[in-house]
Amino acid sequence: MTGAVEALRGETGAMAELLAGLVRIPSVGGSAAEVEIQQFLAGWMRDEGLEVDHWPIDVAAVTDEDAFPGAEVPRTRASGLVGRLPGTGGGRSLMLNAHVDVVPPGDPGAWSEDPFGGRVAGDLLYGRGACDMKGGLVAALFAVRALRRARPRGDVLVACVAGEEDGGLGSYALLRRGWRADACVIPEPTGLDVVPANAGALTFRLRVRGRAAHAARRGSGVSAVERFWPVYAALRDLERRRNADVDPLMRRWDLPYAIEIGTVRAGDWPSTVPGDLVAEGRMGVALGESERAARQALEQAVADACAADDWLSEHPVQVEWWGGRFASARLPADDGGLLDRLGAAHTRVTGGAPQVWGAPYGSDLRLITGLGGIPAVQYGPGDVARMHGPDECVSLDEVAVAAQTLAAFALDHCGAAG
Repeated sequence: MTGAVEALRGETGAMAELLAGLVRIPSVGGSAAEVEIQQFLAGWMRDEGLEVDHWPIDVAAVTDEDAFPGAEVPRTRASGLVGRLPGTGGGRSLMLNAHVDVVPPGDPGAWSEDPFGGRVAGDLLYGRGACDMKGGLVAALFAVRALRRARPRGDVLVACVAGEEDGGLGSYALLRRGWRADACVIPEPTGLDVVPANAGALTFRLRVRGRAAHAARRGSGVSAVERFWPVYAALRDLERRRNADVDPLMRRWDLPYAIEIGTVRAGDWPSTVPGDLVAEGRMGVALGESERAARQALEQAVADACAADDWLSEHPVQVEWWGGRFASARLPADDGGLLDRLGAAHTRVTGGAPQVWGAPYGSDLRLITGLGGIPAVQYGPGDVARMHGPDECVSLDEVAVAAQTLAAFALDHCGAAG
């Protein structure tokens, strides 16, 4: 390894300081802080000598385009940000793509500390977004800072994107602006394994009609809650069938393509038979499966359940698709050696080879590969089990290892100046 990569071993304290500062900016998707954190990062990049492209995203125009991947939170403002370390010439370019938005912290009482405190306890730094994925963002930033001394031949880009959690606004706008590279690493939390594929995810809404009546005479009504049960059972059966035989990359998961109902709202009065029910959920999209095929599978399962029910056959459940659309995606076979080079860089840093697997959740990988035509993989610090929940945290040692690996890989991929 070069001296620049070795020097990162002593930067853990500085990485922790920056990560804590980023966690303390509560950049929940759609909030003002989602814009504020981009302003902070633009200043950090300028101070580190990077060329900075920091622009306001025309949210209305972007979200109105047919190819827009959807969103689930309202926004009137968003900004894009790319820091560029120019190469000395003659090498391949690399993009490190990290999202700055985080999901809401949920019930603060479920946390043992401030969700946006950024407290360090031993090797762990706590806070919403520490794992998903500000730890990976810090690893990318420090890798590029170290590369300034190593002078790679190809350009290295750090793309900080908003809106990843609810659809991919930031990466979509990034590609729309014309930013491209010969390869991309997305430092999502993979536990320092290499993830070349993602399942997709679609958001759906079911509307179930019953017939309202006074609860004291419930026999004269039709409960929308009761009529929802056979539909729910049909979705569970569909989930079982869709996970019976999966791609080898997904076999580490007991349920790689989950279907779940996340919210249910029914009725409008405690002593009334509920005349309507609205259920919203998420459907996993299999590797190699189109969004259209996944939608048709769920719609058919709902239709079959309705056809087998006396009431629902006359009052079929309505299926609506809304929110973010995460297609499944995988690294193409002609990846230019990306998978092997990144694995080799990790091995040089740690002494052991990373595992390779596919992720059961959606990410911006499908935009980078599918829309941008850029070979991309995920590799970063953090355990997926620690994200989106109370007491989210990340290992600072993993952040440092990820920074070293990304720097070592960049020098291999982009070429080092003589």
